[in-house]
Amino acid sequence: MTTATAIVLEVSSPQAMEAQPLLDALSEQLGARFGSDGRASFTEWRQDDPRYIFLLAQQDGEAVGCGAVRPIVDGIGEVKRMFAKYPRRGIGEAVLQQLEAEAQQAGYTELWLETRVANTEACRFYLKNGYQRRPNYGHYIGRDHSACFGKFLTPTDAAELLSHD
Repeated sequence: MTTATAIVLEVSSPQAMEAQPLLDALSEQLGARFGSDGRASFTEWRQDDPRYIFLLAQQDGEAVGCGAVRPIVDGIGEVKRMFAKYPRRGIGEAVLQQLEAEAQQAGYTELWLETRVANTEACRFYLKNGYQRRPNYGHYIGRDHSACFGKFLTPTDAAELLSHD
């Protein structure tokens, strides 16, 4: 039995060569399951703005996960394009925890996100990681198929996560 090595997380770019297969796989899965690939909600990216955060997870030299945060309003960021190539191996949780720490450092005090109500795995994942259902926001208002979540970031959470780097 082989043991997987640690997940290595790095700040990257959604345009990075290693990120493209992950983002494509996410879009393919979403399109097949829900009829929409989610690409349209991730078109505005400002690489030169430190409030835009994209993480790439690698394990044994293979890109295995990603996630992003972008600003909604001052102090509130939106989690986007969360994906783990291999489900239930801790990749998504590692990416989300590091995104929260990076977001805290970038000045965010709260993170929001949207997923589909029908995406029960994602809904359970976010609830398990301390997110709570919140009213739909932005263009998700009035969309019954959307489930929005939010989490307040505390300095303690970020300090603990960053100290484990």
